Amino acid sequence: MTDRTYGTRLPRMPEETLVGKLIVVEGADGSGRTTEVNLLREWLEVEGHAVVDTGLRRSDLVSDEIDRAKQGHTLAPTTMALLYAADFADQLENKIIPALAAGSTVLADRYIYTLMARAIVRGASREYARHLYGFAVRPDLIVFLDARPEILLHRSIGKYGSLDYWESGMDLCLSRDLFESFFLYQELLSKEFAWMATDYGFHYVDANRMPEQVHADFQRLVAPLYGARSVAPRRPSRGRPRSVSRVPRRAASA
Repeated sequence: MTDRTYGTRLPRMPEETLVGKLIVVEGADGSGRTTEVNLLREWLEVEGHAVVDTGLRRSDLVSDEIDRAKQGHTLAPTTMALLYAADFADQLENKIIPALAAGSTVLADRYIYTLMARAIVRGASREYARHLYGFAVRPDLIVFLDARPEILLHRSIGKYGSLDYWESGMDLCLSRDLFESFFLYQELLSKEFAWMATDYGFHYVDANRMPEQVHADFQRLVAPLYGARSVAPRRPSRGRPRSVSRVPRRAASA
């Protein structure tokens, strides 16, 4: 197994023995990522596969520091990007690679692509972001849950009661209005995910539907990784997520 990373091989990385599967579920908050990861885990475990899950800010090394930094709003964007990169590197070395070497399936609730998009809209170049995460293991499958911004807004408020400061891009000073900032921020992220969809090979799934419909599409995408024939095949969508067309006029009253 060669070229398992995006350019930089970690020291002592057992590349030839990474026999497990790495499946990445990408998408904005409210797109249904966590629900789908849970459904995938349950399905894969019933099928007899060992599953390990991972996500952002889950390392023992710096996750607490990232949370504290977000509360204080005191660190520059580059410093925050490096903290997130350290969090990812710690999980990659101590969780993801050992699980893949053991033959397990790793389900990632977001991966380097969200981290890259966030860094770029806060001033980093695309080339810098590529190099920063060049040590990442290439996934076997990347699926982007594509939901309309108004759906994301409705689900986020329904779940949390309000919009998150960071997920709305308020630190970028796009607008003094939280709702307008949310839509503008989603548009910026959408542009970055669009080129990544092509360059990194995203499949995307319509996340505006019910979870069972979304999960059925996921099963069709995931089953071939294991040589499964039990799920009826259907041509998946592959390419760029739809971009946000505009900021709704009445967003502030949503």
